[in-house]
Amino acid sequence: MLDALVAEARLRWGLDLSAGLQVVAAERLVATPLEPSRPALIVPMAVLRAADGQGEPIGALAGRHGPGGDDPVQLLRRLYPADHPVGRFGAAEATTIDGLTADILAAPIYLAPVAPELAFASPWAMPWISDRLRRPDGCPWDREQTHDSLRNHLLEEAYEVYDALGAGATPALAEELGDLLLQVILHAQLAAEEGVFDLTDVNAADAEAGGSGDVAPKRPKGALDGVSRILPALAASQEMQERAANIGYEWPNVEGVLDKVHEELDELRAATTPAEQAEEYGDLLFVLVNVARWQGIEAEAALRSANDKFRRRFASVERQAAERGAALRDLDFAALDALWDAAKAEEKEIVR
Repeated sequence: MLDALVAEARLRWGLDLSAGLQVVAAERLVATPLEPSRPALIVPMAVLRAADGQGEPIGALAGRHGPGGDDPVQLLRRLYPADHPVGRFGAAEATTIDGLTADILAAPIYLAPVAPELAFASPWAMPWISDRLRRPDGCPWDREQTHDSLRNHLLEEAYEVYDALGAGATPALAEELGDLLLQVILHAQLAAEEGVFDLTDVNAADAEAGGSGDVAPKRPKGALDGVSRILPALAASQEMQERAANIGYEWPNVEGVLDKVHEELDELRAATTPAEQAEEYGDLLFVLVNVARWQGIEAEAALRSANDKFRRRFASVERQAAERGAALRDLDFAALDALWDAAKAEEKEIVR
């Protein structure tokens, strides 16, 4: 039966077997890593004369188990463009992914391959586009990039993901994660061109790291190993202190930490040289991060929130001054402080 389906697909829809062929049991569609850029036959198990798994439940494929991941029709609509043709064996009438129904899936169908650059839901679409843009006739900006030139872009995208995480699982977070993933793909593309590694190695390294607990390390690891030096300073400080606390290097209670804040503040007041002042200021910040940890506060997020609040209130101060026809630099501290208090009152009123 399968040979007959392949022959009909070659005759009616131009199936090219040199591109490979995915044969997927319709009942197991949601659990199968279907790749839209390759031709596919989706065939009921009865037609394949295959066992049905003895009634075992079929779980959605990890990574595609989000909204609609357990519905074969919805899954195909996520993977393929709405107007992508659906070949129906033994039926003259054509349909598209948008017109697909569960009844149609009850019989064999053929899905022609989607162009790699249009298979947006495929994990290989971005690598394909990245490779294409890096070619001599691709995009000038992409061709100019190096690992070094992309460093700031990677940090920017990571910070945007960090900000989006504050709202939880949202469409905006999915978009920002996609932007961050693109940075990973770009670095893998550059490394592949240099013959060092490619995306397959990145995936393998990640998988091995998750299951390599039985592999002996080359040297004993310290508790602070792995805390990146390029993390934002507050985030790195909190991570290091949490790791130290996990192995017992910890104050008995938060009162001791608060006393340390006063001690460090006194030392900052007593510092006389710029170098001493910078050192004592760093010590004070470090202890304040420890206070945040004891209080269950994420120091980096708290400071970002304070920055956002300052930005809002300062914009209000500027607006109030402009409404009075005054320039900020011409106002004394008392006048500026009064505008600041008005900005705070205005913000509280909006919250109400």
